[in-house]
Amino acid sequence: MPKAKGTVLVTGANQGIGFEVCRQLGRSGMRVLLTARDPVAGEEAAACLRAEGLEVAFERLDVASQESIDALGARLEGREQRLAALINNAAITMDGFDENVAEQTTAVNFFGAWNVTARLLPLLEEHGRVVMVSSGAGELGNLAPEIRRRFDPPPSKGALAALVREFVADVRSGQDARRGWPRSAYRISKVALNALTRLLAAELKGRGVRVNAVCPGWVRTRMGGSSAPRTVEEGADTVVWAALLPPDGPTGGFFRDRKPIDW
Repeated sequence: MPKAKGTVLVTGANQGIGFEVCRQLGRSGMRVLLTARDPVAGEEAAACLRAEGLEVAFERLDVASQESIDALGARLEGREQRLAALINNAAITMDGFDENVAEQTTAVNFFGAWNVTARLLPLLEEHGRVVMVSSGAGELGNLAPEIRRRFDPPPSKGALAALVREFVADVRSGQDARRGWPRSAYRISKVALNALTRLLAAELKGRGVRVNAVCPGWVRTRMGGSSAPRTVEEGADTVVWAALLPPDGPTGGFFRDRKPIDW
């Protein structure tokens, strides 16, 4: 099988699924830019993969900080770095449910992926790929009908952002239950990420950019816990597959185990 070519950037990749995605893509032949918020953990993770003979470099990135995103973009532009693929893997889940949880979770899981993608899109090569690491928690069937109708079909990007901010505001004011929102900021962040995937896929189709969301399944990571049935290798597989799609591969889809699933 021929080696893959080009550079891929992976967010939130110093551990868990993101780290394993970097490993598998490095083994495929790609040069990997492993990003993380913590420079010490990020450098250690990159060094670990380099010790395996892989071409992996660390780049600092806090996806919840526009300043950090812009700084990364400027560094890459200064090196005239092009990207064959971007993988938005960074995500958090928090205990409890209040306005702080809602705001921080959506800031990382939804707005973070959106802002990173917007900043780095000019660096994507022709036929580049964007992969959103999502979750089965984001499936529309998990929503109350009145909320589902507001996400499906996806509204405009501006309306989608306003809808997520409305969720946070409703949690802050205590109106979330009355208005039908689930008591899960993680779920809303992934529902919104899936909607963004569909919007970007349609928007970028003319450029040949493939944009897809992937559900890795329940994986044994710090987030997934030790009782999860899947290994990180299994969780990373479909993410890597989506990052290596050929120019005529699918776009605007939601995948698990390399097979399409319903939004």
